[in-house]
Amino acid sequence: MDTFIQTFFNIDIMMQAFPLLMKGAVMTLKLCAVVILCGLTGGLMLALAALSPRRFLRWSAIGFIDLFRALPPLVLLVFVYSGLPFAGIRLAPFWAVVIAFFLNNSAYFAEVFRAGINAVPKGQTEAARATGLSGPQTLIHVVLPQAIRNVLPDLLSNTVEVVKLTSLASVVSLSELLYNANMARSVTYNSSPLVLAAGMYLVLLWPLVRVVSRYQRGLSSSH
Repeated sequence: MDTFIQTFFNIDIMMQAFPLLMKGAVMTLKLCAVVILCGLTGGLMLALAALSPRRFLRWSAIGFIDLFRALPPLVLLVFVYSGLPFAGIRLAPFWAVVIAFFLNNSAYFAEVFRAGINAVPKGQTEAARATGLSGPQTLIHVVLPQAIRNVLPDLLSNTVEVVKLTSLASVVSLSELLYNANMARSVTYNSSPLVLAAGMYLVLLWPLVRVVSRYQRGLSSSH
């Protein structure tokens, strides 16, 4: 039992590794902020394009969504970071992760937004246009607020998945939380830094998970 505690819950080693892990956590938060913002923006634009009456725009968006939902994010990340240099395009690890995750997450967010927009009754759009609102005004003031409210639990769930996905950034040696924890483990020959990193991920993600669960229960009870 003592060996188990010393291997996985060594407080002294955790304290030594904590500053390094905090630097990694800050990088993880920066990465999450950029990736989530880009994913939401790109997803909304793709959803609107996929619902466009213009056939070329609609099918191009649908093809993009299907392609990048099908490709594993790790494959995308390795391709962007290690494959593009063969074409003369070299990216810093941070931006390689942002681009790879943007391609993947915007496709998933697009499907969520598209489902929300389709769920808004067409009568709402017709009524808004009848009052004199233009197409863009109807979309911004009538359709999107209802659509986002309809799919908010799914958007929050996807956001949680994005935060977890950032741990893949360690593959390209980006000094985020998991990478720094693994470096501390290799230096100390002890797994306690990894346990500490898991605890820090829990602190980051648990509030979001509770918000999603609470909101879903609220929707269920209202129905």
